[in-house]
Amino acid sequence: MSTDAGLERVGVTGHIHLTRDTEVLVADALRAELCRLGDRPVRGVTCLAGGTDQIFARTVLDLGGTYEVILPARDYRDAVIAPGQRAGFDELLDRAVTVVHTGHDRSGTAAFVAANRELVRRVQRLVAVWDGEPGCHAASTDRTVDRARRRGIPVSVLWPAGARRQPPGA
Repeated sequence: MSTDAGLERVGVTGHIHLTRDTEVLVADALRAELCRLGDRPVRGVTCLAGGTDQIFARTVLDLGGTYEVILPARDYRDAVIAPGQRAGFDELLDRAVTVVHTGHDRSGTAAFVAANRELVRRVQRLVAVWDGEPGCHAASTDRTVDRARRRGIPVSVLWPAGARRQPPGA
């Protein structure tokens, strides 16, 4: 897919449940990686999930770029985004240059897989914030990384020293 105004489309995939300290480490690692890719802003592509995706969107904006959002399902905000995080989600969603819907009504594995496939279809490069552990469902980070690699899309895997995942529900 061609880029708008010469901007490279860079997608993101990664862990949702990160410790507060890890969120800072991830933001720094994403900033360094996006700067390493060149001196021009990028067009990010994200599903805007909590954790990695939202950190990525903020980092892209901080570096003068823009981003597209792929929403897995119509109920995604209410079904997946925690009530205390919805204001931040809404603000980031409002700043997206494009919002694409997968066509699914309800959030779940099928919707998440569809969103990840659409993300990979739209990008020239993928950044994965991933600890290297295999996931337990079809929409996990490792599956998205594998899909991108099979398509010949360059993948950068970031997991900063000292980074930790937070157990879900913690």
